[in-house]
Amino acid sequence: MGQSVTPDAILAIIANPSPDSSSALPDIVVQVVDLKQTGTKYMFTASDGKMKLKSILQSCLSSEVISGNIQNLGLIRILDYTLNDIPTKNEKYIIVTKCEAVSPPLDMEIKMEMKSEESGILLKPKQEMEVKSEANSGGTGIVLKPKQEVATKSAAQIFHEQNGNMAPSARMAMTRRVHPLVSLNPYQGNWTIKVRVTGKATMRTYKNARGEGCVFNVELTDEDGTQIQATMFNEAAKKFFDRFQMGKVYYISKGTLKVANKQFMTLQNDYEMTLTENSEVEEASNEATFIPETKFNFIPIDQLGPYVNQKDLVDVVGVVQSVSPTMSIRRKINNDTIPKRDITIADETKKTVVVSLWNDLAITVGQELLDIADKSPVVAIKSLRVGDFQGVSLSALSKSIVVINPDIPESKKLRSWYDSEGKETSMASIGSGMSLSTKSGTRSMYSDRVSLSHITSNPSLGEDKPVFFSIRAYVSLIKPDQTMWYKACKTCSKKVTEAIGSGYWCEGCQKNDEECCLRYILASKLSDSSGEAWVSAFNEQAEKIIGCSADELDKMKSQEGEGNHFQLKLKEATWVSHLFRVSVTPQEYNNEKRQRITIRAVAPVDFAAESKFMLEQISKMKLSQ
Repeated sequence: MGQSVTPDAILAIIANPSPDSSSALPDIVVQVVDLKQTGTKYMFTASDGKMKLKSILQSCLSSEVISGNIQNLGLIRILDYTLNDIPTKNEKYIIVTKCEAVSPPLDMEIKMEMKSEESGILLKPKQEMEVKSEANSGGTGIVLKPKQEVATKSAAQIFHEQNGNMAPSARMAMTRRVHPLVSLNPYQGNWTIKVRVTGKATMRTYKNARGEGCVFNVELTDEDGTQIQATMFNEAAKKFFDRFQMGKVYYISKGTLKVANKQFMTLQNDYEMTLTENSEVEEASNEATFIPETKFNFIPIDQLGPYVNQKDLVDVVGVVQSVSPTMSIRRKINNDTIPKRDITIADETKKTVVVSLWNDLAITVGQELLDIADKSPVVAIKSLRVGDFQGVSLSALSKSIVVINPDIPESKKLRSWYDSEGKETSMASIGSGMSLSTKSGTRSMYSDRVSLSHITSNPSLGEDKPVFFSIRAYVSLIKPDQTMWYKACKTCSKKVTEAIGSGYWCEGCQKNDEECCLRYILASKLSDSSGEAWVSAFNEQAEKIIGCSADELDKMKSQEGEGNHFQLKLKEATWVSHLFRVSVTPQEYNNEKRQRITIRAVAPVDFAAESKFMLEQISKMKLSQ
């Protein structure tokens, strides 16, 4: 056999549970036994031929298994690891954070049990001397049980006796080792991590049955790029809120871990951390370069569709096209007003999207962008929620990060494109005429196609969250006496009221304007072969149905005479077939539950595509018979 395991490798690991660095490690070669996949990680049993130890490969090493470099019964050299205990099970296991393949699979598992020459007794190194004396006196048939092997001496002592003056295990045990985030689990006791703060939320207050309190969280990233969320409540939140600063590096210890609630987590980590007022947080000086900066995973604007109304957050980079003034939005929960500012960005896909900034981001970063908006700066924004307002929109969260003109390759590439051709290119909104989407990909007007009766006959649709469908239907009725529009601010499109004296007051922009515009809030009835339903449409969709703007229709309505163009325009809009993308949610009106069907996108019927779709449906029906 050309390659073999390191004798007593498992004892070496047990004697040195927290190696200070890979340079202090002896050569540790073990055999991989019982390799199997568990979730996204791979587990195996590390064997040195005498002893075995349960092991887990770090997630980043999964590719070594997939590629075939690490295989069952093969040999690997462990370069770095962490030894953990599970107190409830009285077991140990190691997390291998760095290793390399030494040998392909062997024919069988290596077993190095030793036999005494005088007798056929199975011996372990520790037992050999005392058993030999009995063997020489004719003693035979001695059976030594594994429990007796370490009855009087620890693994560290055995390792010392067999390996001379190798690195003192006592000193190693006392050395404070920085643990990688991937090695942490709820069963560990003392650990220390070195991390950079890559996200910091604002302080929030809460009220529940146990009383009132405050809470905030931070996103922490270690040298390997692994992230974890740390949350602090009440006294701990007050103690550490000012201490944690964005971009700085800290040593953290005396925290606890628990299984992450994936419903509220956006980071790729199975655990989340809680810090108490007894936790230790120490800033690491002159070590910032060892921790990676904030990492972006940019999504092109034209590919935001699959993320609409999903829990996944996205990062975007774009050229600023416009910046709105600060608006004040009143929260329904507590009637508080919070500042908001909308910015419109574009990228190389020639699509634009509106990003809403809130609170401090709206006031600080938003104002900075407004001051340099004429220079079309590039912005990179991390952790945005994708909503369905105006088709597709983005909204910043308390932990979102906005970087203006970042020094990254994506920003330089985008700037080069915009200066050379982008500024002269016609841009279209990502939500304009675009159907909504689901996680499986962008939905066209021919996806999720249903009849109106499918929606109206299922009153429970949308109880948990809005559901989306595509329909082909006719606009069968538009009541002429309804309130079809509202007076809106030309800047933010919010409702305005007539100001005292003259002009119009916008609560959102907190200013008076001499003029305003009209925006549709249209109710109409749709009909198809299965039934009919009342639907709501807002400005962009209503303009496509009516064929003109609300201002133009208002002028027609104000005209007198028998040949009223207003009535004629509504008549022209009825009994016209369209393709609609609609959302369905329940609502309560006068203590009665009913469906609210909202048009999210409108498109004319492409009869060639429609015919192809119908032929496909007929083929599916034949196959199912």
